[in-house]
Amino acid sequence: MRKRILFILFITPLTLMAKVNQNDVDRFISKTADQYQLDAKEIRAILDQAQHQQGIIDAMNKPAEKVLEWYQYRPIFITDKRIKEGVEFWQNNNDVLQQVSEQTGVPPHIIVAIIGVETYYGRIKGNHNVLDALYTLAFDYPKRSAFFTRELGHFLKLSADGHVSALEAKGSYAGAMGYGQFMPSSYRSYAVDYEQDGVIDLLNNPYDAIASVANYISRHGWQKDQPVVAKTTGPDKPVKLNQLKPHLTNDQGQKYTLIGLKTDEDSIAYWQGFHNFYVISRYNHSHMYVMAVYQLSEKIKAAHASKIMQNPSAENQQ
Repeated sequence: MRKRILFILFITPLTLMAKVNQNDVDRFISKTADQYQLDAKEIRAILDQAQHQQGIIDAMNKPAEKVLEWYQYRPIFITDKRIKEGVEFWQNNNDVLQQVSEQTGVPPHIIVAIIGVETYYGRIKGNHNVLDALYTLAFDYPKRSAFFTRELGHFLKLSADGHVSALEAKGSYAGAMGYGQFMPSSYRSYAVDYEQDGVIDLLNNPYDAIASVANYISRHGWQKDQPVVAKTTGPDKPVKLNQLKPHLTNDQGQKYTLIGLKTDEDSIAYWQGFHNFYVISRYNHSHMYVMAVYQLSEKIKAAHASKIMQNPSAENQQ
């Protein structure tokens, strides 16, 4: 029995290593070096330090949006503490939020709520090694391997450009980084150097993060001063619920999608989700995520307004 245990312990690392096909890694290195004009030896030196993480794959297979109902999902994000800290984050970054909002049309409370849902205002950004996460998912997660292979390439380019450290960057189990949990491709496409210091730091700089979240939402088509959702009644005929893109037309001629969420085991509440609902869903393709962002944003907006009314000079003191 002892020999069998020792044998199992000995072969386990080899079994884990075998999950990554070295030929796939070699092809990736060659393609990425050509695509981004990077040194293949430097790419290999980085990937040689990546470690396959089975826990990453396990987490990918059970995201909260797919295993929880709304009445279980909502209390995770709509809490007194998260609202209170959202107001504090707003006040601490008021000038930047106001300037960015004026430039993009995206309201401060929407920006704050996205960062609040994603990372609790930068407090919980993820403790997974981003390199390990992307490496594992690129080479041992077949159903989304193509996506994560591209993200790994973007990540290496970000590192080469000096925006992140390939070996030190921490993030989510899916490889998302910083206050707003940007994937590497979104980082490269939508991140903003707010202070124009030559480095876009979404992991540690809240100003860059705020500007980048707003830019992402703006460039996906945010419509200023237009609604996100409106409470409604249930359908009077069969309708496919919880589609992200508006495909129905209400009495006012507005395009909408019908959202139905369980508020307890036996009850469902309904909302019309408009164009801006769809825009927020470009950040995370989950109708429950969008509703969490929206409802948190409304709570933060009301609490912030109440605090300003109680102390009108507070906003100008930031």
